[in-house]
Amino acid sequence: MKFLLLLFGTCLLAGCAATPQGVKPVDNFDPERYLGTWYEIARLDHRFERGLSQVSATYSKRSDGGIDVLNRGLNSKTGEWKEAMGRAYFIGDPSVARLKVTFFWPFYGGYNVIELERENYAYALICGPNRKYLWILSRTQQLDETIMQQLLVTAERLDFDTSQLILVDQQE
Repeated sequence: MKFLLLLFGTCLLAGCAATPQGVKPVDNFDPERYLGTWYEIARLDHRFERGLSQVSATYSKRSDGGIDVLNRGLNSKTGEWKEAMGRAYFIGDPSVARLKVTFFWPFYGGYNVIELERENYAYALICGPNRKYLWILSRTQQLDETIMQQLLVTAERLDFDTSQLILVDQQE
């Protein structure tokens, strides 16, 4: 019985680090170039970022081959900063932008880079394990409207509900 519970738990946890059906993470990905700070331009609503503005994510290399993740945002009501530290690890080949991330071990979620500006790694479209999680990230606090529209078209083509995106206030 313990074995079956362990097997079920492992399958359940592994499913949380999945990629949505029909969505393909970018390949020829360079993890080193992805490190540093990214600003959240838009996101689908979820409880762990609800009410936050000035949201950023900072990625740094870990000695074990993984990536440290520091998510930070300002609670608009209280004026207090909220931070969450996590760890991310590649699922398979690091040249494919498919990772699992944890903020509460042993629970992992999928982190899939599904669109990426290749020349400067200037902006990215990220999804979680299903179509309920979507983020538009940029190296700058503002994103050109033309680029934003291109990312929205890509997300819509992949069946994400972009009408529900929240534009993140990055004003200090």
